[in-house]
Amino acid sequence: MIIGLPKEIKNNENRVAITPAGVAEFKKNGHTVYVQTSAGVGSGFEDEDYTKAGATILPTIEEVYAIAEMIVKVKEPIEKEYPLIKENQLVFTYFHYASYKPLLDAMLTRKGICIAYETVEKTDRSLPLLIPMSEVAGRMSIQEGAKYLEKPMGGRGILLGGVPGVKPAKVVILGGGIVGTQAAKIASGMGAEVVIMDISLKRLRELDDIMPKNVQTVMSNHYNIVAEIKDADLVVGGVLIPGAKAPHLITRDMLKLMKAGTVLVDVAVDQGGCIETCKPTTHENPTYEIDGIIHYCVANMPGAVPYTSTLALTNATLPYAIQLANKGWKKACSENEELKKGLNTIGDKIVYKGVSDAFNMPLSNADDFLK
Repeated sequence: MIIGLPKEIKNNENRVAITPAGVAEFKKNGHTVYVQTSAGVGSGFEDEDYTKAGATILPTIEEVYAIAEMIVKVKEPIEKEYPLIKENQLVFTYFHYASYKPLLDAMLTRKGICIAYETVEKTDRSLPLLIPMSEVAGRMSIQEGAKYLEKPMGGRGILLGGVPGVKPAKVVILGGGIVGTQAAKIASGMGAEVVIMDISLKRLRELDDIMPKNVQTVMSNHYNIVAEIKDADLVVGGVLIPGAKAPHLITRDMLKLMKAGTVLVDVAVDQGGCIETCKPTTHENPTYEIDGIIHYCVANMPGAVPYTSTLALTNATLPYAIQLANKGWKKACSENEELKKGLNTIGDKIVYKGVSDAFNMPLSNADDFLK
């Protein structure tokens, strides 16, 4: 198969979807890899590293899309890339369709085969290609939240961990999954008072067993969320429904209950956000203020630490990408239920329920295309 690796063009996105080591694996399996010039520079990989691994460098993104049978990316295609996608071309990347209908409409029009990292799912319901970036984003949420709590950044001017004789900040984390767990680890390690909320009592018991004493577990419901955010200094939104739009757990009206200068970090922004007033921002302009509350809603948080993020992501994605290249998407998805769940759109049809539900659009059965 011919594999194409374009350079990411989303704002301040420095990750790359295939490392030189990944190129070597594709080559070992008999595939051809074309890499756009400087695609890996932001993550610390030079063109020479790719050529030594066996890739061919192409100067433009147009040439990469034109020649490739499978495009491997990090972030969803943006408007400039829509016309480059060919009918029946396999695109393997994060899509997060449920948060942005124009992307869905464009991919249905282009009639590509779109497999989304975020919905590849194991039998235990874990999301192996979302976990690495959720780990990075969860840890970063506290790092960024602590920064924006500083007065010059618009925050309350409170040190996350406090000092002797002065109380630490209170951090409320919505969701006890990967993001929430990693956020709680970092926040508690910095000395904050942490409350982590989830709708699963089983998960709260697990967290209670593994977390230090400055982390409290609280059942997530509207009443409890209202009670906890009133005196919160930092709130992290880490709620995920695979492939579907995130529920709004904090509404616009609830902002008025919070202290001026409180910081909200909505990691769920890729799926529409679990905070009603959330809208995607960039690393260039990461925050905005509503009702005195600072919102940090960067849609590609791990892009700020591309070296760590790229290695973490490609460790997880490469085995699946190799399967797709070796077998073709139909056979690979027929034989691997995890990959089949990654199928979101095939041609002009939606084949993932979370996406069809998000926009009340018709759902087709992926199995019909795998025969």
